[in-house]
Amino acid sequence: MLTQETAGGPDEESDRAGDVPYHAQDLPILVVDLDGTLLRSDMLYESFWTAFGRDWTVALTAVRTLGHGRAALKQRLAETARLEPATLPFDQQVLGYIEAWRAKGGRTALVTASDQSLAEVIADHLKVFDEVHGSDGNRNLKGQTKADFLTGRFGAGGYVYMGDSAADLPVWQQAAKAVTVNASARLRVAAEAVSTEVEHLTTVPQSIRPYVKALRPHQWLKNILVFLPMLAGHQFNAATLAFAVAAFIAYSLIASSVYVVNDMTDLNADRAHPRKRKRPFASGAVPLSHGMIMAAALFLLGAIVSLSVGLSFFAVVCGYFVLTTAYSLHLKRKMVIDICVLAGLYTMRIVAGAVATGIPLSVWMLAFAIFFFLSLAAVKRQAELVDSARRGTLRARGRGYNVGDLPIITMIAIAAGYVSILVLVLYLDSPDVIVLYKAPIMLWGIGPVLLYWITRTVMTAHRGHMHDDPLVYAARDRTSQICMVLSLGFAMAGTM
Repeated sequence: MLTQETAGGPDEESDRAGDVPYHAQDLPILVVDLDGTLLRSDMLYESFWTAFGRDWTVALTAVRTLGHGRAALKQRLAETARLEPATLPFDQQVLGYIEAWRAKGGRTALVTASDQSLAEVIADHLKVFDEVHGSDGNRNLKGQTKADFLTGRFGAGGYVYMGDSAADLPVWQQAAKAVTVNASARLRVAAEAVSTEVEHLTTVPQSIRPYVKALRPHQWLKNILVFLPMLAGHQFNAATLAFAVAAFIAYSLIASSVYVVNDMTDLNADRAHPRKRKRPFASGAVPLSHGMIMAAALFLLGAIVSLSVGLSFFAVVCGYFVLTTAYSLHLKRKMVIDICVLAGLYTMRIVAGAVATGIPLSVWMLAFAIFFFLSLAAVKRQAELVDSARRGTLRARGRGYNVGDLPIITMIAIAAGYVSILVLVLYLDSPDVIVLYKAPIMLWGIGPVLLYWITRTVMTAHRGHMHDDPLVYAARDRTSQICMVLSLGFAMAGTM
């Protein structure tokens, strides 16, 4: 905290517009940066991804506007962004610092390179600042420009400045005191070199865990589906296994790339959700700028691995990427289309496994997969609607359904699941089974197990006990694990 000598009484007049010069008192004013300091995010990226999530053409507009400078870009994005300040990831310790300063009678100012309109919305929400200054479409209030502005307004040494980046070094050089927030060791040294008095705040522990969490490695479980053609075709040689493993790795990398993009475009919806608000980007644990780099790097690595498998597999992976990106940006908000696309994305993993290993897919497997995964996609929406109903929300945020659709979604889940079992039973009576299995009669045990599991899964979602993707839930649920072991047991018994 600041020493008692730096505390002072508040000025009687507050000037948010910034038209009247501030007459420095005996004590400096506390000037706080927004991006990365008060806010565990960056409003430039926040406004871009929020707008991009609603309209992908925003990216084209941003490129054109950038030619007029960063300040113009910030102003343009601020006009299209739908800011929800109440859900933004503010740094509570920094807020506590500001409130303690005000409790001593000190004045505070929010001075940021973000657009003035966004800064004012945030300041009006927090109500802890006497002044607000931001970029105005022409002047980008950052670095030396910010230092010159603050010196001209408060005088050299007339303010204490809280910041977080190397761009703040010119500001700290003119400040009475530098306060760094979650600065790197190198930046701390640089701040100490330019300022006579420095205070370092660490409010977020440095950890790789949020970055790993952003990849959603638990979702890679879905990519085990690429092994299904190999298992169903009884192709267990080393070459086939190697191609299947490469396909799994490629799909996992590409899928994680899409998960990162999806989380950045879904910030407002995630922050309004009691569990999803803890996701790395929604909570501010991982900067959005890092997320952009992660998404690009993951896609590049996935593309390289895909090409090593073959051009046909690479084409399937690209198709998956395009479809799942379209789903993240637009299709997930379309009623019925969304669950059909989800079912298709699941099925594409099986197709990818067949293409990677060169094993032909049977019509039976495709038919089973389409209906089975349509059932799971409906269960996913069912769980979201049940959760919305419990929270008293009429609509599932970011989806094309309302709570009144719950009975129909439940019927789709049950009907599609039962049809998939019917396809399985018809397959067991086909000539193909006699060729592949020595004791095909044992396979009939799989049907009742799946019938029980699908019915129980729908009931679990109906009671509000499913908080994740159905496949991920199945991997963690003990009863589902038992059903899986029984199904595998019947399949192995059929080969003996």
